Amino acid sequence: MEGAKPSDFERVQQRLGEMQRAISDAGLDGWLLYDLHARNAVAGALLGLGDLTRRYFVLIPARGEPHALIHGIEEMPWTAWPWSKTSYVGWRELTESLQAMLAGKSRVAMEFSASDAVPAIDLVPAGVIELVRAAGVEVVSSGDLVSGFYSRWSEDGLASHRRAAAALAQVAHTTFTRLGRAIEQGDAPTEGDVSRWVVALLREHGLGAASDCIVATGLNAANPHYTLANGGAAFRRGDLVLLDLWSKESEEAIFADQTWMAYLGTAVPERIAKLFGIVRDARDGAVSFLEDAWKAGRPVTGGEVDDIARGIITDQGYGAFFIHRTGHSIDQATHGMGPNIDNLETHEVRRLTTGVGFSIEPGIYIAGDIGLRTEINVYIGESGPEVTTPSPQHEILTLVGR
Repeated sequence: MEGAKPSDFERVQQRLGEMQRAISDAGLDGWLLYDLHARNAVAGALLGLGDLTRRYFVLIPARGEPHALIHGIEEMPWTAWPWSKTSYVGWRELTESLQAMLAGKSRVAMEFSASDAVPAIDLVPAGVIELVRAAGVEVVSSGDLVSGFYSRWSEDGLASHRRAAAALAQVAHTTFTRLGRAIEQGDAPTEGDVSRWVVALLREHGLGAASDCIVATGLNAANPHYTLANGGAAFRRGDLVLLDLWSKESEEAIFADQTWMAYLGTAVPERIAKLFGIVRDARDGAVSFLEDAWKAGRPVTGGEVDDIARGIITDQGYGAFFIHRTGHSIDQATHGMGPNIDNLETHEVRRLTTGVGFSIEPGIYIAGDIGLRTEINVYIGESGPEVTTPSPQHEILTLVGR
């Protein structure tokens, strides 16, 4: 069993004042962290703990010192804990100790989402929520706290992401050039072949951590999460190419995630160009909305941004074919724990606060016919939204010159 290192708890110490201000500003009495068997990624990451086999609670109060409630046979991982702690053994003792820890508190945040509105943050079991409520305490979502203290990018993380973003764009263009030349020479590389090119190039660019991609013809791209079978389809002249690629510099770094599109011909057919123009306009409309809201000093939620992009596609008659959220949170995971750009799959009510990053990736998917997507990444910095993807695609690239 692996416990927390001293430096893990030290990180909590260093940010305690900031955490407590955020808790107080939210009108809360505390942030109550809970975990068992590493099911709550937020608690595990903030405390630096691994897979503990017994339940634990940590209360970070709006004022005063944090307190830990831990099991008697798992005290060793808490040796370096710098504040007070209580040990329990039996379940009755756990209930009594939890009630004592929460005495005088009326409202705490946990990794919880009412009606599972935001599944990514709905990590604490319903039975545990019942235990806390039985102590006379209201439980609210810790969503905005998670955005600020789990998913917020550091300066080093932002710098790493920018480097990864530049490398991804370069890899996409290099891959397209190689594919176009292969087609001109009469070859017929498969989706699997191109996928291997992409992963190898990512590694050459120093992006060896969790590198992967989706490579698909227009037909297969009609499945947004297309996966290869038997090597995938062979590319030929006249094919539409979707390339979705993602990676990061190290396990601790921030991901970059992009989607680019190309056509294996000399001129993009009018229908394809029209469809791509619709998703591009939805992407750019979402970014403009973010920029305008920032200038106006108005906080926005991920759900609001989704509504903007989805509305543009719907107005053009293709809303029924935009079957996924506009974007996802990005942090040390490709699909991070911060706010998603979503009011379709889930009702995302978390605010897009300074320091968070996410994708904007509207698409149109007509089963058995065609699929198109454009994907960029956006970071909310101190001076407003920043599109971190270099030179976002305006038109579909043509890859065959003759």
